[in-house]
Amino acid sequence: MSSASPLPPGLPGVATFFETSDGLIRLGIASDLSTAALTLDGAHVTHFQPVGAAPVLFLSGSSHLAPGKPIRGGVPVCFPWFGPRAGHPQSPAHGFARITRWSLESLSGSHTEGVTVVLRLVSDEATRALWPHDFIARLRVEVTRELRLTLEVENTGTAPLPFEEALHTYFAISDVHGVTVTGLERAAYLDKVDAGQRKELGPEPLRFTGETDRIFPANTATCTIHDPGYPRRIIVEKSCSRSTVVWNPWIAKAKAMADFGDDEWPQMLCIETANVGADAVPLAPGARHEMTARIRLE
Repeated sequence: MSSASPLPPGLPGVATFFETSDGLIRLGIASDLSTAALTLDGAHVTHFQPVGAAPVLFLSGSSHLAPGKPIRGGVPVCFPWFGPRAGHPQSPAHGFARITRWSLESLSGSHTEGVTVVLRLVSDEATRALWPHDFIARLRVEVTRELRLTLEVENTGTAPLPFEEALHTYFAISDVHGVTVTGLERAAYLDKVDAGQRKELGPEPLRFTGETDRIFPANTATCTIHDPGYPRRIIVEKSCSRSTVVWNPWIAKAKAMADFGDDEWPQMLCIETANVGADAVPLAPGARHEMTARIRLE
């Protein structure tokens, strides 16, 4: 399968675009600070690895890797809704942004400074058929010794634009049984494994003993994954995000997903930077909103 237009220019020796045999347009990045990869399809970061460290992001070996298919792992961009769209069962889960090809707006950087990529998605007939709003979305990806992702949405229409969003980040971990997450102590959450019941964590770090799917509303906390198996800590800081989502499918759900290996669930954990549910963004005409996730190792 071949793309309809020439590949965008890269940065010689640092960042190179190429087309996969399945038709994805990918950007590979290799600087003195880290390596990374992303696809124009879905504006999807699939790999990030500081020099001398283990990979930070998890990518399923069973994931679909083709245009129009969601990628299982890395950092899916969920927009303009999260999960199933209420009242529209035919709509794609987590919105259309993650299964649509974005365009390159800018690419800059060097071996010593790292690389910054800005990708853009503009409303058109195809998006308006699914969601009747005019917008420009941009994802700014800054790759240094840390990974910084900024999702910007601009309302270019004449009516209010309410939307949900998430940077649905899959982290690579040694074993979910042994990791803990701090930063959410005593926080309220909606337990999607238990019919959305509202609950509250205790004072201890979050541990994982079964399927976990929790939305923490009105939550701006920095989360830290403590992983003694590597060993390392993954720190997830965020701004302009009022929801945090924590997810691991565990045994049964992993087996039920065709694009997820049956035995991969112990090696991944999602900590998602989001604005969902009651924290959805009400964007006025002409206004812009930015949400940022900063991911670093210690």
